[in-house]
Amino acid sequence: MTATAARFVHQISRPDGFPTAGDFAFVEETVPAPAPGQALVENVYLSVDPYMRELMDGGWDLHTPLEGRSIGRVTASRAPGLAEGDLVFHRKGWRTHALVTPDEVRVLPDHRGVPARSYLGILGGTGLTAYVALTRTARLKPGESVFVSAAAGGVGSAAGQFARLLGAGRVVGSAGSPAKVRRLTEEWGFDAAFNYHDGPVGDLLAKAAPDGIDVYLDNVGGDHLEGAIQGLREFGRIAWIGAIAQYHSARPPAAPRNLFDIVEKSLRLEGVLVRNHRDAQRELEDFLVPHLQAGRVVDVQTVVQGFDNVVDAFLGMLGGANSGKMIVEVGAERL
Repeated sequence: MTATAARFVHQISRPDGFPTAGDFAFVEETVPAPAPGQALVENVYLSVDPYMRELMDGGWDLHTPLEGRSIGRVTASRAPGLAEGDLVFHRKGWRTHALVTPDEVRVLPDHRGVPARSYLGILGGTGLTAYVALTRTARLKPGESVFVSAAAGGVGSAAGQFARLLGAGRVVGSAGSPAKVRRLTEEWGFDAAFNYHDGPVGDLLAKAAPDGIDVYLDNVGGDHLEGAIQGLREFGRIAWIGAIAQYHSARPPAAPRNLFDIVEKSLRLEGVLVRNHRDAQRELEDFLVPHLQAGRVVDVQTVVQGFDNVVDAFLGMLGGANSGKMIVEVGAERL
């Protein structure tokens, strides 16, 4: 049955510290009809991601539909190249329906045994971030040791597995609970892992990687960055992806006290923005799809059911409730 109402989530206030459900509102409108050159997409999967927390402070306009990675099915089309039934990737998330043009979407390929929602996770921006951080930013070499912070999250769980496939000699991760630490070593191929609540990160890292590390993928900042600088060997590389430690604070944490060690050890620190590496998408798929199909890589996801729960999923992800990529399922992938 075709839906007659389209639902949207709007941000209605700026958060003070950690966001709350009161910062959002659900809005309902009539499902729009496509104009010439447009297609109507009914969303199937929505992505909620850490970067969205920063957008809440001013990157998103209030009282308007929000931006977000999404996968949906074309239900009506007046656009060349988009046919009814196509599954497409686009960025009009936080809603049940979206009007799109061909230049705003990508029709997804059908890889045997690989679900479409992987294009919001390990085959999408999440996996692409991990891949370019390792191959382009840090330029990981076979045999080198890698440390990944927030390793049980979407980017972190992908990065640890990719590092192993790329020939890393030792892969270490940090996480925020004993259960997540166990999953890192028992399910996702990390050689060692620690709970960062158990002590200073630098000390915990020294136990997990007593010979030091060559590459650090930073999803946290703050004390994790300081600890990684402490553990990095000469000529080590830092690929800085995110800064969970400061997302909910009006005042960022103090800079690492050992920043000058970057000079003394001849380290390199470089930020990673996935939008600068869209050209690597095909390279990622060529590398990863055979491993997914063979079961050598786990597509780590936490899937929340129902559009009504998209805000709860977002807040839960910010609080560490997810393992791997947090995805909201709002429809059926296959009819």
